[in-house]
Amino acid sequence: MASVTRRILLSSSRHPPRISARYAAPKCSAQWQRPLSTTSPRHEEPKDSSTSPPAAPVAPAAPVSSVKIESSANSTTKTPPQPSKSKAPSTPPRPQRTAAEKLASERAAQLAKLSSDLAALNPDAEKEAIRLGKRGMQWATDYELTRDEDFEPTEEKKQRLGFWAEGEESMGPDEDYYGDDLTSLGHGELEKHRELREYARLIAWELPLLNQLARPFQVPTAATPFRFRYTSYLGEEHPATNKVVVEFSANDMTLSPVQRSKLIKLAGPRYNPDTTLIKMSCELFDTLPQNKRFLGDSISKLLAAAKDPTDTFEDVPFDFRHHKPKVRHEFPKEWALTEERKKYLAEKREKEQRLDFEKLHNGELLDGQKIIATALPFTYPTEEPVMIAAAQKSNRR
Repeated sequence: MASVTRRILLSSSRHPPRISARYAAPKCSAQWQRPLSTTSPRHEEPKDSSTSPPAAPVAPAAPVSSVKIESSANSTTKTPPQPSKSKAPSTPPRPQRTAAEKLASERAAQLAKLSSDLAALNPDAEKEAIRLGKRGMQWATDYELTRDEDFEPTEEKKQRLGFWAEGEESMGPDEDYYGDDLTSLGHGELEKHRELREYARLIAWELPLLNQLARPFQVPTAATPFRFRYTSYLGEEHPATNKVVVEFSANDMTLSPVQRSKLIKLAGPRYNPDTTLIKMSCELFDTLPQNKRFLGDSISKLLAAAKDPTDTFEDVPFDFRHHKPKVRHEFPKEWALTEERKKYLAEKREKEQRLDFEKLHNGELLDGQKIIATALPFTYPTEEPVMIAAAQKSNRR
Protein backbone atom coordinates (compact mmCIF):
# COMPACT_ATOMS: atom_id res chain seq x y z
CA MET A 1 0.00 0.00 0.00
CA ALA A 2 1.37 3.39 -0.99
CA SER A 3 2.24 5.91 1.64
CA VAL A 4 0.06 8.88 2.47
CA THR A 5 2.46 11.31 0.83
CA ARG A 6 2.53 9.26 -2.38
CA ARG A 7 -1.27 9.10 -2.54
CA ILE A 8 -1.62 12.85 -1.98
CA LEU A 9 0.77 13.61 -4.83
CA LEU A 10 -0.70 11.10 -7.29
CA SER A 11 -4.28 12.02 -6.47
CA SER A 12 -3.63 15.71 -7.01
CA SER A 13 -1.87 15.14 -10.36
CA ARG A 14 -3.98 12.33 -11.88
CA HIS A 15 -7.45 13.09 -10.59
CA PRO A 16 -7.56 16.86 -10.12
CA PRO A 17 -11.35 17.30 -10.38
CA ARG A 18 -12.38 14.13 -8.54
CA ILE A 19 -11.19 14.76 -4.98
CA SER A 20 -13.52 17.23 -3.39
CA ALA A 21 -12.81 19.09 -0.18
CA ARG A 22 -14.88 18.14 2.84
CA TYR A 23 -15.19 21.71 4.06
CA ALA A 24 -15.23 24.88 2.00
CA ALA A 25 -11.94 26.74 2.19
CA PRO A 26 -10.58 29.82 0.45
CA LYS A 27 -8.48 29.22 -2.65
CA CYS A 28 -5.54 31.22 -1.30
CA SER A 29 -4.86 29.63 2.07
CA ALA A 30 -1.88 28.57 4.03
CA GLN A 31 0.15 25.58 2.91
CA TRP A 32 -0.35 22.15 4.46
CA GLN A 33 0.79 22.28 8.07
CA ARG A 34 -0.76 19.13 9.53
CA PRO A 35 1.26 15.99 10.01
CA LEU A 36 0.93 13.65 7.07
CA SER A 37 0.38 10.68 9.37
CA THR A 38 -0.99 10.51 12.89
CA THR A 39 0.57 7.11 13.58
CA SER A 40 3.67 7.49 15.72
CA PRO A 41 6.79 5.64 14.45
CA ARG A 42 7.79 2.46 16.24
CA HIS A 43 11.34 2.34 17.63
CA GLU A 44 13.33 -0.34 19.28
CA GLU A 45 13.10 -0.12 23.04
CA PRO A 46 16.49 0.47 24.78
CA LYS A 47 17.75 -2.59 26.59
CA ASP A 48 18.76 -2.41 30.25
CA SER A 49 22.36 -3.65 30.58
CA SER A 50 22.03 -4.11 34.34
CA THR A 51 19.32 -6.80 34.13
CA SER A 52 20.32 -8.65 30.95
CA PRO A 53 23.74 -10.04 29.92
CA PRO A 54 25.61 -8.35 27.09
CA ALA A 55 24.41 -9.56 23.68
CA ALA A 56 26.67 -10.98 21.03
CA PRO A 57 28.02 -8.60 18.38
CA VAL A 58 25.52 -8.16 15.55
CA ALA A 59 26.37 -7.07 12.04
CA PRO A 60 25.17 -3.59 11.20
CA ALA A 61 21.85 -3.53 9.33
CA ALA A 62 21.28 -1.86 6.00
CA PRO A 63 20.58 1.85 6.22
CA VAL A 64 16.92 2.78 6.24
CA SER A 65 16.07 5.47 3.74
CA SER A 66 13.21 7.84 3.96
CA VAL A 67 9.93 7.47 2.09
CA LYS A 68 10.40 7.60 -1.66
CA ILE A 69 7.87 9.80 -3.43
CA GLU A 70 7.32 9.44 -7.18
CA SER A 71 6.11 12.48 -9.06
CA SER A 72 5.25 13.26 -12.66
CA ALA A 73 8.59 15.03 -13.09
CA ASN A 74 10.61 12.05 -11.74
CA SER A 75 12.50 14.06 -9.18
CA THR A 76 16.05 12.86 -8.45
CA THR A 77 16.40 14.24 -4.93
CA LYS A 78 16.96 11.67 -2.22
CA THR A 79 16.71 11.81 1.55
CA PRO A 80 20.01 11.17 3.38
CA PRO A 81 20.09 7.72 4.99
CA GLN A 82 19.49 7.47 8.72
CA PRO A 83 22.19 5.91 10.91
CA SER A 84 21.72 2.33 11.97
CA LYS A 85 20.01 1.70 15.28
CA SER A 86 22.09 -1.33 16.19
CA LYS A 87 25.00 -0.66 18.51
CA ALA A 88 28.27 -2.42 18.93
CA PRO A 89 28.93 -3.51 22.49
CA SER A 90 32.39 -1.95 22.44
CA THR A 91 31.23 1.60 21.49
CA PRO A 92 29.77 3.83 24.20
CA PRO A 93 25.94 4.23 23.98
CA ARG A 94 24.76 7.30 22.12
CA PRO A 95 22.16 9.51 23.71
CA GLN A 96 18.71 8.40 22.55
CA ARG A 97 16.50 11.05 20.94
CA THR A 98 13.04 11.43 22.23
CA ALA A 99 10.01 10.37 20.18
CA ALA A 100 8.94 13.99 19.70
CA GLU A 101 12.33 14.95 18.20
CA LYS A 102 12.28 11.99 15.78
CA LEU A 103 8.73 12.77 14.74
CA ALA A 104 9.60 16.43 14.13
CA SER A 105 12.63 15.50 11.99
CA GLU A 106 10.61 13.06 9.91
CA ARG A 107 7.92 15.67 9.36
CA ALA A 108 10.46 18.21 8.20
CA ALA A 109 12.07 15.73 5.78
CA GLN A 110 8.72 14.68 4.31
CA LEU A 111 7.54 18.28 3.88
CA ALA A 112 10.80 19.24 2.21
CA LYS A 113 10.50 16.29 -0.16
CA LEU A 114 6.88 17.10 -0.94
CA SER A 115 7.61 20.78 -1.64
CA SER A 116 10.51 19.88 -3.96
CA ASP A 117 8.38 17.39 -5.92
CA LEU A 118 5.49 19.81 -6.28
CA ALA A 119 7.89 22.50 -7.51
CA ALA A 120 9.21 20.08 -10.13
CA LEU A 121 5.75 19.37 -11.63
CA ASN A 122 5.29 20.00 -15.31
CA PRO A 123 3.99 23.59 -15.71
CA ASP A 124 2.46 22.80 -19.10
CA ALA A 125 0.16 20.21 -17.55
CA GLU A 126 -0.90 22.74 -14.92
CA LYS A 127 -1.67 25.36 -17.55
CA GLU A 128 -3.68 22.84 -19.58
CA ALA A 129 -5.68 21.87 -16.50
CA ILE A 130 -6.40 25.54 -15.74
CA ARG A 131 -7.49 26.13 -19.34
CA LEU A 132 -9.93 23.20 -19.16
CA GLY A 133 -11.35 24.46 -15.90
CA LYS A 134 -9.86 21.77 -13.67
CA ARG A 135 -8.71 22.53 -10.17
CA GLY A 136 -6.63 20.34 -7.92
CA MET A 137 -6.84 19.85 -4.20
CA GLN A 138 -6.61 23.13 -2.30
CA TRP A 139 -3.99 23.48 0.37
CA ALA A 140 -5.57 24.25 3.68
CA THR A 141 -5.43 23.21 7.30
CA ASP A 142 -9.08 22.33 7.84
CA TYR A 143 -9.51 19.31 5.57
CA GLU A 144 -9.12 16.71 8.34
CA LEU A 145 -8.00 13.98 5.91
CA THR A 146 -6.98 11.41 8.47
CA ARG A 147 -8.48 8.21 7.01
CA ASP A 148 -7.60 6.19 3.93
CA GLU A 149 -11.13 6.70 2.57
CA ASP A 150 -10.51 10.45 2.39
CA PHE A 151 -7.90 9.91 -0.32
CA GLU A 152 -10.02 7.65 -2.55
CA PRO A 153 -11.13 9.39 -5.78
CA THR A 154 -14.85 10.03 -5.98
CA GLU A 155 -16.97 9.48 -9.08
CA GLU A 156 -17.53 12.45 -11.31
CA LYS A 157 -21.06 13.77 -11.41
CA LYS A 158 -22.67 13.51 -14.81
CA GLN A 159 -23.28 16.98 -16.11
CA ARG A 160 -26.18 17.69 -18.41
CA LEU A 161 -24.72 18.70 -21.71
CA GLY A 162 -26.24 21.50 -23.71
CA PHE A 163 -27.83 21.34 -27.15
CA TRP A 164 -24.44 21.35 -28.89
CA ALA A 165 -22.77 19.13 -26.24
CA GLU A 166 -20.39 21.89 -25.27
CA GLY A 167 -17.82 20.90 -22.69
CA GLU A 168 -17.54 17.23 -23.71
CA GLU A 169 -13.85 16.61 -24.23
CA SER A 170 -14.29 13.34 -26.15
CA MET A 171 -16.02 15.19 -28.99
CA GLY A 172 -13.34 17.82 -29.26
CA PRO A 173 -13.87 21.54 -29.75
CA ASP A 174 -16.95 22.72 -31.60
CA GLU A 175 -16.47 23.69 -35.20
CA ASP A 176 -17.16 27.22 -36.31
CA TYR A 177 -20.38 27.66 -38.26
CA TYR A 178 -20.30 30.08 -41.17
CA GLY A 179 -23.81 29.49 -42.52
CA ASP A 180 -22.59 27.25 -45.36
CA ASP A 181 -23.96 23.90 -44.10
CA LEU A 182 -26.96 21.97 -45.40
CA THR A 183 -30.31 22.02 -43.71
CA SER A 184 -31.70 19.13 -41.70
CA LEU A 185 -33.79 18.03 -44.70
CA GLY A 186 -30.67 17.97 -46.85
CA HIS A 187 -28.81 15.84 -44.32
CA GLY A 188 -31.83 13.51 -44.19
CA GLU A 189 -31.69 13.04 -47.97
CA LEU A 190 -27.96 12.34 -47.80
CA GLU A 191 -28.51 9.76 -45.05
CA LYS A 192 -31.19 8.07 -47.16
CA HIS A 193 -28.83 8.00 -50.13
CA ARG A 194 -26.07 6.45 -47.98
CA GLU A 195 -28.46 3.76 -46.79
CA LEU A 196 -29.47 2.89 -50.36
CA ARG A 197 -25.84 2.67 -51.40
CA GLU A 198 -25.09 0.42 -48.45
CA TYR A 199 -27.83 -2.02 -49.47
CA ALA A 200 -26.64 -1.84 -53.07
CA ARG A 201 -23.16 -2.89 -51.93
CA LEU A 202 -24.66 -5.76 -49.94
CA ILE A 203 -26.60 -6.92 -53.00
CA ALA A 204 -23.52 -6.73 -55.20
CA TRP A 205 -20.97 -8.34 -52.86
CA GLU A 206 -22.73 -10.26 -50.09
CA LEU A 207 -25.76 -11.86 -51.71
CA PRO A 208 -23.73 -13.93 -54.23
CA LEU A 209 -21.92 -15.51 -51.26
CA LEU A 210 -25.20 -16.96 -49.99
CA ASN A 211 -25.07 -19.43 -52.86
CA GLN A 212 -22.39 -21.31 -50.93
CA LEU A 213 -24.90 -22.05 -48.16
CA ALA A 214 -27.55 -23.47 -50.50
CA ARG A 215 -28.50 -27.10 -49.91
CA PRO A 216 -30.37 -29.39 -52.30
CA PHE A 217 -33.97 -30.19 -51.47
CA GLN A 218 -34.56 -33.60 -49.97
CA VAL A 219 -37.95 -35.22 -49.98
CA PRO A 220 -39.15 -35.96 -46.41
CA THR A 221 -38.90 -39.61 -45.49
CA ALA A 222 -40.84 -41.76 -43.05
CA ALA A 223 -38.24 -40.91 -40.40
CA THR A 224 -39.09 -37.17 -40.65
CA PRO A 225 -42.90 -36.89 -40.72
CA PHE A 226 -43.03 -33.57 -38.82
CA ARG A 227 -42.76 -30.21 -40.54
CA PHE A 228 -41.97 -27.23 -38.30
CA ARG A 229 -42.47 -23.63 -39.33
CA TYR A 230 -40.86 -20.54 -37.76
CA THR A 231 -41.50 -16.84 -38.27
CA SER A 232 -38.70 -14.28 -38.58
CA TYR A 233 -38.86 -10.53 -39.11
CA LEU A 234 -35.20 -10.10 -40.11
CA GLY A 235 -33.89 -9.06 -36.71
CA GLU A 236 -36.82 -6.87 -35.69
CA GLU A 237 -38.66 -7.51 -32.45
CA HIS A 238 -42.17 -8.88 -32.93
CA PRO A 239 -44.53 -10.88 -30.70
CA ALA A 240 -44.83 -13.62 -33.33
CA THR A 241 -41.10 -14.40 -33.50
CA ASN A 242 -41.36 -17.02 -30.74
CA LYS A 243 -44.27 -18.90 -32.36
CA VAL A 244 -43.68 -22.44 -33.63
CA VAL A 245 -46.13 -24.35 -35.86
CA VAL A 246 -45.93 -28.09 -36.59
CA GLU A 247 -47.87 -30.14 -39.14
CA PHE A 248 -47.97 -33.90 -39.63
CA SER A 249 -50.25 -36.37 -41.31
CA ALA A 250 -52.09 -39.05 -39.37
CA ASN A 251 -51.43 -41.49 -42.23
CA ASP A 252 -47.65 -41.12 -41.82
CA MET A 253 -47.76 -42.39 -38.25
CA THR A 254 -47.19 -46.11 -37.75
CA LEU A 255 -50.67 -46.73 -36.34
CA SER A 256 -53.43 -49.20 -36.94
CA PRO A 257 -56.75 -48.02 -38.40
CA VAL A 258 -58.34 -48.02 -34.93
CA GLN A 259 -55.45 -46.05 -33.44
CA ARG A 260 -55.50 -43.62 -36.38
CA SER A 261 -59.21 -42.98 -35.83
CA LYS A 262 -58.62 -42.39 -32.15
CA LEU A 263 -55.78 -39.97 -32.97
CA ILE A 264 -58.06 -37.99 -35.28
CA LYS A 265 -60.75 -37.83 -32.61
CA LEU A 266 -58.23 -36.68 -29.97
CA ALA A 267 -56.86 -33.99 -32.31
CA GLY A 268 -60.33 -32.45 -32.56
CA PRO A 269 -60.46 -29.16 -34.50
CA ARG A 270 -56.73 -29.38 -35.28
CA TYR A 271 -57.44 -32.03 -37.90
CA ASN A 272 -58.16 -31.06 -41.51
CA PRO A 273 -60.18 -33.79 -43.27
CA ASP A 274 -59.35 -32.42 -46.75
CA THR A 275 -55.57 -32.67 -46.36
CA THR A 276 -55.47 -35.27 -43.53
CA LEU A 277 -53.04 -32.98 -41.67
CA ILE A 278 -52.94 -32.22 -37.96
CA LYS A 279 -51.76 -28.66 -37.26
CA MET A 280 -50.57 -27.50 -33.83
CA SER A 281 -48.89 -24.29 -32.66
CA CYS A 282 -47.37 -22.91 -29.47
CA GLU A 283 -46.28 -19.43 -28.35
CA LEU A 284 -46.53 -19.78 -24.58
CA PHE A 285 -42.81 -19.35 -23.90
CA ASP A 286 -40.32 -16.63 -24.77
CA THR A 287 -37.94 -18.68 -26.91
CA LEU A 288 -38.30 -20.94 -29.93
CA PRO A 289 -36.62 -24.03 -28.39
CA GLN A 290 -39.02 -23.99 -25.44
CA ASN A 291 -42.10 -23.81 -27.67
CA LYS A 292 -40.73 -26.54 -29.93
CA ARG A 293 -40.03 -28.78 -26.97
CA PHE A 294 -43.58 -28.23 -25.70
CA LEU A 295 -44.99 -29.29 -29.09
CA GLY A 296 -42.77 -32.37 -29.11
CA ASP A 297 -43.99 -33.38 -25.66
CA SER A 298 -47.63 -32.79 -26.68
CA ILE A 299 -47.26 -34.97 -29.79
CA SER A 300 -45.64 -37.73 -27.71
CA LYS A 301 -48.52 -37.68 -25.24
CA LEU A 302 -51.05 -37.65 -28.09
CA LEU A 303 -49.50 -40.71 -29.75
CA ALA A 304 -49.23 -42.52 -26.42
CA ALA A 305 -52.92 -41.89 -25.76
CA ALA A 306 -53.85 -43.08 -29.27
CA LYS A 307 -51.96 -46.35 -28.73
CA ASP A 308 -53.61 -46.98 -25.36
CA PRO A 309 -55.88 -50.04 -25.86
CA THR A 310 -58.03 -49.44 -22.76
CA ASP A 311 -60.38 -47.12 -24.63
CA THR A 312 -60.50 -47.02 -28.43
CA PHE A 313 -63.21 -44.31 -28.76
CA GLU A 314 -65.15 -46.47 -31.20
CA ASP A 315 -68.45 -45.26 -29.78
CA VAL A 316 -67.48 -41.60 -30.36
CA PRO A 317 -68.42 -40.34 -33.85
CA PHE A 318 -66.21 -38.08 -35.96
CA ASP A 319 -66.98 -34.40 -35.61
CA PHE A 320 -65.84 -32.27 -38.54
CA ARG A 321 -68.14 -29.31 -37.95
CA HIS A 322 -65.13 -27.08 -37.38
CA HIS A 323 -64.02 -27.56 -40.99
CA LYS A 324 -65.71 -25.47 -43.64
CA PRO A 325 -64.56 -26.57 -47.07
CA LYS A 326 -63.81 -23.84 -49.56
CA VAL A 327 -66.16 -23.65 -52.52
CA ARG A 328 -64.11 -23.82 -55.69
CA HIS A 329 -65.97 -22.81 -58.84
CA GLU A 330 -65.00 -24.67 -62.00
CA PHE A 331 -64.62 -22.85 -65.29
CA PRO A 332 -67.51 -23.69 -67.66
CA LYS A 333 -66.59 -25.89 -70.56
CA GLU A 334 -68.78 -23.84 -72.89
CA TRP A 335 -66.55 -20.81 -72.33
CA ALA A 336 -63.39 -22.58 -73.33
CA LEU A 337 -61.85 -21.30 -76.60
CA THR A 338 -61.76 -24.23 -78.98
CA GLU A 339 -60.53 -24.14 -82.56
CA GLU A 340 -64.08 -24.07 -83.90
CA ARG A 341 -65.07 -21.16 -81.66
CA LYS A 342 -61.91 -19.19 -82.59
CA LYS A 343 -62.81 -19.64 -86.31
CA TYR A 344 -66.40 -18.53 -85.71
CA LEU A 345 -65.31 -15.36 -83.86
CA ALA A 346 -62.84 -14.44 -86.59
CA GLU A 347 -65.53 -14.73 -89.32
CA LYS A 348 -67.97 -12.65 -87.26
CA ARG A 349 -65.44 -9.81 -86.80
CA GLU A 350 -64.58 -9.78 -90.49
CA LYS A 351 -68.26 -9.52 -91.46
CA GLU A 352 -68.80 -6.58 -89.07
CA GLN A 353 -65.81 -4.73 -90.50
CA ARG A 354 -67.12 -5.21 -94.09
CA LEU A 355 -70.53 -3.80 -93.20
CA ASP A 356 -68.96 -0.75 -91.51
CA PHE A 357 -66.83 -0.07 -94.60
CA GLU A 358 -69.89 -0.13 -96.88
CA LYS A 359 -71.88 2.22 -94.63
CA LEU A 360 -68.93 4.62 -94.46
CA HIS A 361 -68.77 5.03 -98.25
CA ASN A 362 -72.57 5.18 -98.66
CA GLY A 363 -72.90 7.91 -96.06
CA GLU A 364 -75.00 5.80 -93.78
CA LEU A 365 -72.35 5.61 -91.05
CA LEU A 366 -72.53 8.51 -88.64
CA ASP A 367 -69.22 10.26 -87.99
CA GLY A 368 -69.27 12.22 -84.74
CA GLN A 369 -66.26 14.38 -85.51
CA LYS A 370 -67.73 15.43 -88.85
CA ILE A 371 -71.06 16.34 -87.28
CA ILE A 372 -69.38 18.53 -84.66
CA ALA A 373 -67.19 20.28 -87.25
CA THR A 374 -70.20 21.18 -89.45
CA ALA A 375 -72.55 22.15 -86.62
CA LEU A 376 -70.34 24.63 -84.75
CA PRO A 377 -70.24 27.41 -87.42
CA PHE A 378 -74.08 27.67 -87.47
CA THR A 379 -74.45 28.21 -83.76
CA TYR A 380 -75.25 31.76 -82.63
CA PRO A 381 -74.36 33.15 -79.22
CA THR A 382 -77.30 33.95 -77.06
CA GLU A 383 -77.36 37.02 -74.89
CA GLU A 384 -77.35 36.47 -71.22
CA PRO A 385 -80.44 37.81 -69.48
CA VAL A 386 -79.95 40.82 -67.24
CA MET A 387 -80.81 40.04 -63.68
CA ILE A 388 -82.50 42.91 -61.79
CA ALA A 389 -83.04 42.70 -58.09
CA ALA A 390 -86.66 43.06 -57.03
CA ALA A 391 -87.60 45.98 -54.81
CA GLN A 392 -88.08 45.02 -51.22
CA LYS A 393 -91.16 46.33 -49.46
CA SER A 394 -90.44 48.09 -46.22
CA ASN A 395 -92.71 47.17 -43.35
CA ARG A 396 -93.55 50.49 -41.87
CA ARG A 397 -96.43 51.29 -39.60
